[in-house]
Amino acid sequence: MTKPFDLVVHGATGFTGRLVVEYLLQRYPQGNGLRWAMGGRNAEKLAAVRDELGAPADTPLVVTDTSHPTSLQALMDSTRLVLTTVGPYQLYGNELVAACAASGVDYVDLCGEPAWMRQMIDAHEATAKASGARIVFSCGFDSIPFDLGVFMLQREMQARFGHAAHRVRGRVRKMKGTFSGGTAASLKATMVAAATDSTVLDLLRNPFSLTPGFEGPRQPSGNKPMVDEALGDGVWVAPFVMAAINTRNVHRSNLLLQHAYGQDFVYDEMLVTGPGAKGEAFANAVASDKSLGSDTGPKPGEGPSREEREAGFYDVLFLGEDAEGQRLRVGVTGDRDPGYGSTSKMIAEAAVCLLENRSTPGGIWTSAPALGQALIDRLQANAGLTFTVEAE
Repeated sequence: MTKPFDLVVHGATGFTGRLVVEYLLQRYPQGNGLRWAMGGRNAEKLAAVRDELGAPADTPLVVTDTSHPTSLQALMDSTRLVLTTVGPYQLYGNELVAACAASGVDYVDLCGEPAWMRQMIDAHEATAKASGARIVFSCGFDSIPFDLGVFMLQREMQARFGHAAHRVRGRVRKMKGTFSGGTAASLKATMVAAATDSTVLDLLRNPFSLTPGFEGPRQPSGNKPMVDEALGDGVWVAPFVMAAINTRNVHRSNLLLQHAYGQDFVYDEMLVTGPGAKGEAFANAVASDKSLGSDTGPKPGEGPSREEREAGFYDVLFLGEDAEGQRLRVGVTGDRDPGYGSTSKMIAEAAVCLLENRSTPGGIWTSAPALGQALIDRLQANAGLTFTVEAE
């Protein structure tokens, strides 16, 4: 049977969900081919957000209470794909992932919770493969720019040198903007889970926690400031807060791509703080900053103003090197703040790309093996990202 919707935005009344709806209104207005609806637990709130955003009065609204089996099944029956911004996913995502996997409904989220993701892989990947559901985690700033940046670099290495880079460094050169309240809430929920369950702590410590059955070589910890010899000129780098999720997604992509990056692949991410004493001082300040996990950090549902979002940006370098010392550089940039403005565009485009890409089979995926160049093209055409091979 034909379902009424291609896509339902679950969490449309939340801060990031609103931004996704705003983007869909601008890029994919109703009647232009994509049939989408706003989803949430409260019909009155949905209607109020619809009106606040200036959406047409006939914009479809779907009341979705994923904790209620009947409501959850009705959601499965109504749409081809669920785009969910409702985190922390370890608190609010279990039933939704299980239902999508069982029903053959596609799913994209903004998850940065590797221990929970591994639990979902173990519990539901076989079911998703059988039903045809394509479940793609981490479709925001964590981890699309990083996953696709490494993917592009490795494809270019293969084309130029006939093999992949065994060593890739992800280096955040510039970034302006805030991490989302959802990211902060996810970190806190993960720490609570780790305090009560040692298996969660083991998964958090393991760079290969998302590659069941495969353990690669020792990986850099990335948890201390250092001078990065690969960048030259005494440039300092500091721990990067999203590395804990991005590196694991990149290793999962390598697994799902049949180890196209090699079984000896080594990858890390750091934040560039600059050369000399000033760079060292900045690196030490970054390393000691614990504000994301504190009570003073951003709260779910809160976020920056439109002006702040539009003034934000990010610029990430990927530096690949092979065993012969041949090097390649790829730069990835985004034109909005990472946690909200760019993330809302990326997850929307990932959802549309997945709907259009019927060749990807069922399973639990990362963005690079599921969507690859098709998503890179969409992000560059529509979402303000650039992917560029840079000169040395």
